[in-house]
Amino acid sequence: MSQNPKISIRGLTKVFYKKQHSVMALENISLDINEGEFVCFVGPSGCGKTTLLRILAGLESQSSGGFTIKKSGQQRPSQSMVFQEKGVFPWMTVAENIAFGLNMRQLPQSYVKERTNYFLVKTGLSKFADMYPKELSGGMKQRVSIARAFANDPEILLMDEPFGALDEQNRFILQEELLSIWTETKKTILFITHSIDEALYLSDRVVLMSAQPGKIVDEVEIKLPRPRKLHDIRSHPEMTVAFLQIWRHLQGEVQNARQEDERRM
Repeated sequence: MSQNPKISIRGLTKVFYKKQHSVMALENISLDINEGEFVCFVGPSGCGKTTLLRILAGLESQSSGGFTIKKSGQQRPSQSMVFQEKGVFPWMTVAENIAFGLNMRQLPQSYVKERTNYFLVKTGLSKFADMYPKELSGGMKQRVSIARAFANDPEILLMDEPFGALDEQNRFILQEELLSIWTETKKTILFITHSIDEALYLSDRVVLMSAQPGKIVDEVEIKLPRPRKLHDIRSHPEMTVAFLQIWRHLQGEVQNARQEDERRM
């Protein structure tokens, strides 16, 4: 555990109650995330990864345990969440979407315009500033979501499979854009993905979670220096070892979950 972490999670458990029964989504999660760290969460579907991020975002409440976030003392939001899809307001233009959080904070319009224009350029959206989401592709909409999140200048970014629905080419482009902005801003990022390659390419550390109930069972530190190249992920010997470790974890968890389901039948 870190000496002075940005996020400190201790014994966090979440139980959902449904009519005649209860479902434990998360069990006894304890984890420290350092300031400026990029951490990916990998685990089988239904292991509670999204629930964990929603609790940290204040969208869900835990059943027991808790977490603390060390505030910087600056007048900016603690955290913002980026979802896989449906993250933009259809009645707003691209520029209005990006400026939304800044306007909600009632910041000076000169500052709002400056920040909005900066992230329009940074994410390649300048030519689309006056367009509406219905006129954009899925990849472009995700650029808008990312630009809006960074423009609002949160201390922590919580990203729930933001590139999961994109084709491979758009995914690579947005991964590079995300890393470029993160390198400049050094935000603390928690990122959910089902892609092992994506986790290895983006993160400082990969947290491995078990099948339901979600528990942290292992961590993989990514030591490949930055900036990284995509071809290094498969060609570098240490990355090959890390890939196999994560793959075996996922394979084992899926098999265990199936066996458990069969026993219940």
